[in-house]
Amino acid sequence: MTVGSGSVTLVGGGPGDPELLTVGAARALAAADVVLYDRLAPHELLAELAPRAELIDVGKRPGHHPIPQEEIERILVAHALAGAQVVRFKGGDPFVFGRGGEEVEACRRAGVEVRVIPGVTSAIAVPAAAGIPVTHRGISRLFTVVSGHAPLTSAELEHLAGLGGTIVVLMGISNLPSITAGLVRFGMDPEMPVAIVERGGSAQQRTTFADLVTVRAEAEHAGIRSPAVIVVGEVVRLARDGDADGARALAEAAAGGGAR
Repeated sequence: MTVGSGSVTLVGGGPGDPELLTVGAARALAAADVVLYDRLAPHELLAELAPRAELIDVGKRPGHHPIPQEEIERILVAHALAGAQVVRFKGGDPFVFGRGGEEVEACRRAGVEVRVIPGVTSAIAVPAAAGIPVTHRGISRLFTVVSGHAPLTSAELEHLAGLGGTIVVLMGISNLPSITAGLVRFGMDPEMPVAIVERGGSAQQRTTFADLVTVRAEAEHAGIRSPAVIVVGEVVRLARDGDADGARALAEAAAGGGAR
């Protein structure tokens, strides 16, 4: 292997279901010498997908970051500069709250060739796996994807409450009480449907339904844990109420001006 001939490829692994891995992702993994992977990527199949690669677990867990982001970037660059074909295997899409932009910048600063293979984002795929469309004609003509990793400000909550459409919150379980209470405080209907989809795309997928004022209690009762995607909006009714009742509820909401 020629020193300095390496490269880095940021690969989106999708929400966890290996069936949602792209052809480009599979090809990049098959050619990799080194793979740095996250816990939310479908890493169980890496021995098969990247048979000749050194596998390095750099996954972060809520409240537990054994390898800082700066060290991950250093490892990426070091292996590439040593001539390796390096894959950074990330859950979802690398540029949706995945710090992929930071890793691209680190590679470019070091003079390392870097490319990105997009992945299926959990912001859309996980609601879909639970039967929830993020948009629906006459009901929701927009959807907003929010990071719930840190508490939202009053200004952010006020804007969200007034936007209409569908709100999708990633990494938001720890801040669920403040997010839902804030949306109600700034005028969103307290009975707005909410769904929490845990471990979307896996055999352990589970959906908990509630509304804005009951979801905190329901989440505690169900023992909800990350990873989970929170969906707020009328579109939740399609999965919660079943096909016929959900369609009827959506039609009624559309007639009342639900698509704002």
